[in-house]
Amino acid sequence: MRPEQAFGKVLRELRVEKGLSQEKLALEANLDRTFISLLERGLRQPSFITILEISKILEVSAAHLVELTETEIKKEC
Repeated sequence: MRPEQAFGKVLRELRVEKGLSQEKLALEANLDRTFISLLERGLRQPSFITILEISKILEVSAAHLVELTETEIKKEC
């Protein structure tokens, strides 16, 4: 699994766990809803600032978000 796909999968799982729609997450993170969709589908890569903003809204550390992404990548190896 490519890193952007793994990040997207983790992002979607955490967003759903929090009970947030893509629209609500985007609004709170000051991003466009379509960008959240592109991230979740692995079609875009987040900037460092975006990771920080998203992690704040999801109430997890940016490090944890990256760690979960790395774990997801390793599952496929």
